[in-house]
Amino acid sequence: MQTEKEDEDDASPQECVAMSDFTGSGSDQLSFSCGDKLLVHIKSSSDWWWAELRGVRGYVPASYLRPGDAEEEDTSLEDPWQDEEYFGSYGTLRLHLEMLSDKSRTEAYRQVILSNSASLRNKVVMDLGCGTGIISMFCAQLAQPSVVYAVEASSMAEYTRQLVRQNNCEEVVTVLQGRAEEIELPEQVDVLVSEWMGNCLLFEFMVESVLLVRDRWLREGGVMWPSSAALTLVPCQADSYYAEKMAFWEQPYGLDFTPLQPLAQQEFFTKPKFSHLIEPNDCLTAPCDVICLDMYTLQVKDLEEIKGQFHFCVEKSGVFHGFTAWFTVHFESLETGGATVELNTGPNSEPTHWKQTLFMLDRPISVYAGDLISGNIVLYRNPVWRRHMTVTLHWNINSATEETDNCQANTKSSLYTSHLSNP
Repeated sequence: MQTEKEDEDDASPQECVAMSDFTGSGSDQLSFSCGDKLLVHIKSSSDWWWAELRGVRGYVPASYLRPGDAEEEDTSLEDPWQDEEYFGSYGTLRLHLEMLSDKSRTEAYRQVILSNSASLRNKVVMDLGCGTGIISMFCAQLAQPSVVYAVEASSMAEYTRQLVRQNNCEEVVTVLQGRAEEIELPEQVDVLVSEWMGNCLLFEFMVESVLLVRDRWLREGGVMWPSSAALTLVPCQADSYYAEKMAFWEQPYGLDFTPLQPLAQQEFFTKPKFSHLIEPNDCLTAPCDVICLDMYTLQVKDLEEIKGQFHFCVEKSGVFHGFTAWFTVHFESLETGGATVELNTGPNSEPTHWKQTLFMLDRPISVYAGDLISGNIVLYRNPVWRRHMTVTLHWNINSATEETDNCQANTKSSLYTSHLSNP
């Protein structure tokens, strides 16, 4: 995460061209449109550059720009969705073993089917991204839908058909292999169920496929499972991780290795730490839902840039190392007066295979009970590699005695490929 602006350097600025529109968040970021020519003065980090557009300067995301003197890239032969790698990873058992072993995740979906079994009778269900077909088979065994269309794009679909037959579900479950955007059904569906969530909720952006299928195949008045989702954030301590990656270099074996600390910061802290398990006692404040998604109204275009605000009050004095994020999804009931089922991936629930995501600051900051940490979070979808995104946090701390300088914290996950949601 970058917290200090480097001195401006006007020597030989590089002209770059914007590959997509970008709306800046805060006064220190530039907004621009696709095709705009910007002058890059400083490549402050691999993620954010200091650039100029029509006489105005500010930070811009590096992934949105290409060199102005380069030929426009021909991406026709490339796959911006990286489908071969993405679906290839789901064609092996490693990821499915991890997901099926996640009892909290799997039991939540089972409970949704079980608690709505009466209302699912004679309904048409689609299980999108069905994997091994476990949700589809829950439907067949625990309820009595007329049909379940189990849709899977990866080669796992061949084995899913075998599993459906092996478990005597073939009269109800029909396995369809193909991309969600390309499948054809003989009818619209009453219920669209999918397990689309990734690290930090949206990573991998399977949610786009869910929205496209919703608009095409979900009948009017049909039900989405999950029905809503929320991304939660909390300022936190991370003493052991900081000691392991940064404080280690202070005096290992009695020698001064501090010149390596800037390199360590760049290597370990400029990207999020997936599969983090935060202890509840490491939360410095009460958590806050910063982004809430309604799966009935969310549009594909909304995924390009999603913003949220946060206001935290520090409950106990400690060391502020960064922010931890997790998500919660809810499944509305089909039964009148029925209870909503919740799947929570936070630290006060049973651990899931997603765990939590840690965003580390450049350096820790001491905070005290009563301090206020406020700001905003923005999730930018990568304009080229569509399964990737950049998370930007702007924050400041207000205390009774002083106000810290406003800081910008950037962490980019666009370098990660789909399988790194399961590192």
